[in-house]
Amino acid sequence: MGEQRQDRRNLVQNILITLLALSAAVLFTQTQLYNLNLTTSEAPSGPAQSAAPAAELAAPVRTAVTGDYGRCGGLTCTTGDPVFADPLGRRLLEALGSARDYAPCSRGDFLRALRGPSLYYDFLEPLPLSVLAGLLGGGEDVSPREDLSARRLLIVPQEGGAVLYLWDGGENCFRASTAVSSDSLEQVISRYELGDASFAMDGGGLERELDPCSLLPAQPPELPSFTLGDPLAGGTDWLLSALGFNPRSRTRHTESSGTELIIDGDRTLRIRPDNTIHYQSGNEPILRVKAAGDLPTAREAALGAGSLLSSLLAPVSGELQPWLQSLRRSGDVTALRFGYQLKGVPVRFQDGGFAAEITLTGSAVTALSLRFRQYNAAEEPSLLLPLPQALAVAAASPGKELSIGYVERGGECRAYWLSD
Repeated sequence: MGEQRQDRRNLVQNILITLLALSAAVLFTQTQLYNLNLTTSEAPSGPAQSAAPAAELAAPVRTAVTGDYGRCGGLTCTTGDPVFADPLGRRLLEALGSARDYAPCSRGDFLRALRGPSLYYDFLEPLPLSVLAGLLGGGEDVSPREDLSARRLLIVPQEGGAVLYLWDGGENCFRASTAVSSDSLEQVISRYELGDASFAMDGGGLERELDPCSLLPAQPPELPSFTLGDPLAGGTDWLLSALGFNPRSRTRHTESSGTELIIDGDRTLRIRPDNTIHYQSGNEPILRVKAAGDLPTAREAALGAGSLLSSLLAPVSGELQPWLQSLRRSGDVTALRFGYQLKGVPVRFQDGGFAAEITLTGSAVTALSLRFRQYNAAEEPSLLLPLPQALAVAAASPGKELSIGYVERGGECRAYWLSD
């Protein structure tokens, strides 16, 4: 009788052990599915998710190194390129981090300083100094002022040190002394072969026809052309998961316009036939940018929003990268607009619109629109007009800046001379 009781006890223990093992396996599987951003029949619940880690946000930047006997220009560069990061990016970050007591100056002061030995940077659009420092790889310890913005920056040697000039491209110019030494500037300048570029202000009558800071290469760069692919042809389930939606939601349907509508509570996602998406967060946002406080700094907002875009684009957009064009704040709301770039050359849409727009309320992503694009390299390169012909065309609209950019048109994306 005792042996029978012992057998039953052993049987019950074995059953309990088996059930516990099965429960542990189920829990482990569920945990792995959540960490891998996979979904089961029910969308995962829980705290708001931060934007997934992605490539660092990079900005297109035009550069000019000026010595006593000429200039060296760069028109196809980004802040993420190693050839820019050292020494040009490192020297600018040092200047931004050490500049003190900015004083107003004139546009004429900036242009006169540009005539001599200097390092020149053009970020195409005015951005807060703290954002520029972040784009250059500066950490939280580099905190230049958020209340000043600049598009064009210039480092000029002066009396053993160096002066940093800022110009937003409009009416606002400033300058400040820095901790950069004149010797270090001369060492940077000596590393470049001069004579392959000039500014319109350098003479030849161009200063009357073009924006004086139009940077003109002696020989236009050779740039590829592209055809437009279909970035979402392989399906959009991964996109829904990335934005916190359940791909197998029953509230997913296609409207008569061809737009796919996905609803999750009061959150909505619309995917249009032209591969543009529109996201609204509702009252309980899922996506947030990383911030030390309730309200992100301009730097945190820019880099966080850029990281989110990069993570969404990486699976389908190849070498196409977002770049920040503007950042506006009102109370706890931050509005950011982004364009596209291809290896430092900006991309324009025929309608003049933006590649992406993101609205943050505090650190929460409350609205997002994004034009997904996929550019496939074509066999033929972009054929840019020779510089003399481009100058002749630009002369019809005096005072505008002449530059090179990609234009998306009719299923193609090619490089052109642009007059703005």
